[in-house]
Amino acid sequence: MSSLSGLGTKRRSRSGRSVILLPLLSGVFLIAALGLFVAELLRFSQQQTRLPSDITVAGIGVGGLLPGEAVARWESLYAQPITLYYDGSPILLDPSSVGFRTNNDVMLAAARSADNTGRAFWIRFYNHLTRQETVGGLDIDLTADYQQSLLRDFLTDISVRYDEQASSAAYDVETLTVSGGGAGQQLNVNQALAMVEDALFDPVNRTIDLPIGNTTAFNADIATLRELIVEYLESQDFLYDGQTTVASVYILDLQTGDEVNILGDVAYSAASLQKVSILIEYFREIAFAPSQEEAWLMANSLLCSNNSSSNLLTQIIGDSNLFAGLRQINETLQYLGASNTYLTAPFDLGIEGQELGSIGAPATQPNPNFDTAPDLFNRTSAEDMGLLFTHLYDCDTYGSGLITAYPDSFTQNECRQMLELMSANNLERLLQAGIPPGVRISHKNGWIFDTVGDAGIVYSPNGRHYIISVMLWEETEFQDFERLWPLLEGISRASWNYFNPEAPLTERRDNLPFTAQECEGNYLPPDMESVNLNDIDAWKQNQ
Repeated sequence: MSSLSGLGTKRRSRSGRSVILLPLLSGVFLIAALGLFVAELLRFSQQQTRLPSDITVAGIGVGGLLPGEAVARWESLYAQPITLYYDGSPILLDPSSVGFRTNNDVMLAAARSADNTGRAFWIRFYNHLTRQETVGGLDIDLTADYQQSLLRDFLTDISVRYDEQASSAAYDVETLTVSGGGAGQQLNVNQALAMVEDALFDPVNRTIDLPIGNTTAFNADIATLRELIVEYLESQDFLYDGQTTVASVYILDLQTGDEVNILGDVAYSAASLQKVSILIEYFREIAFAPSQEEAWLMANSLLCSNNSSSNLLTQIIGDSNLFAGLRQINETLQYLGASNTYLTAPFDLGIEGQELGSIGAPATQPNPNFDTAPDLFNRTSAEDMGLLFTHLYDCDTYGSGLITAYPDSFTQNECRQMLELMSANNLERLLQAGIPPGVRISHKNGWIFDTVGDAGIVYSPNGRHYIISVMLWEETEFQDFERLWPLLEGISRASWNYFNPEAPLTERRDNLPFTAQECEGNYLPPDMESVNLNDIDAWKQNQ
């Protein structure tokens, strides 16, 4: 009995120790859990001074950094220089030089509140313990500013330093050629301003190819041709506006309407240039196509400058009255606008028994500042002669010109015949000597002892046709073919080179005759029946 009782007592003692250990173990675990809780709480509390994880500010990852560390990081990146390439050459821009600065306080405040909770501390702590505190990749926008005026000044300085200005058109008096200027390049400051601003606010893309555009070259215009002509004359010791020398030049670009007008309203002795006026009035008077005899008279008058043929045409115009014909010619000249041109007496033939005399001259208003001692009975100006050829060209080409002035008196074919006739005026000097051989030119020339003139239409192969009328006067008592003629030819060559830059005449043509080539036997049809006003050189095909 006693032994059994002892065994029973031992069992109760072992069970009692188990009951004591369980609370102890529970206490230990509870203390451990509390310790972990406190440790996690301390760690969480410390993390609240850092920026939320998984956050970027101004495009820069700063999650988990202390505020000072975050500011240092984005400031260092945004302080990096921007490289601007001007036509491949690098130029560095320090952001601070244009007043760039980040607004750190604003961005830090936004970052601190970016944990998207806005909830009580213990709720945020619970989310932390359960790993639910995420910011969701939130990015805080950059808040910064700079001084745009400083950036504009910086870019403007680049433009001033590196831009290349387009060069002006130029000319060469030696070769009488005109050349266009070269194109330049220029920084587009306004466009560059926007591009640099984008780079200032981008921590990664800090390189820019500056926008540079080509500037248009200063192409040679007709004003350049005028300057060339004036300087050319001066280089030859011929003042265009001198007291003993005067030059008048009228050039019309038939493609653009641009013109050169150098003292175009000065009065000169017209000499045989006036025969263009007679030709125009003759066609205005005739009701039918010219007869072969009339065509022969025209060819002798316009090609050989035959004075007797010219007087006879004038007499026919006046219905057998020479002076009535002169009046009609002058009335037509005034009506067409050639207000400084008139013919008041027949051409002097220098033969016994010629009927001489004159009619009253119409009122004119030539330039009063220059006196070339013009013929009292036969006058014109470079501008007026250019006008007459303009009327002829417009009539032939567009059905206007003379047709507009006299709708019932001219046809396009008649104007074409007049120009066709004058295209055979192949004297090989004056205007013709300033263009390449074989180029079509319809023109009329005239000269006396102190004056030389030539006017007509040059038909450039490239389509840039032009009217040119040149009058030169020098106080002298004899006609110097080695003085005035080469000057007129130089003006013609400069004009040709301007309108035909692809085929310039850089030197004076060789093998020119001393004076004009003789008309008879060269370019006057051999007889009356050979004159074809629709193809003035047709007779040559039969030779």
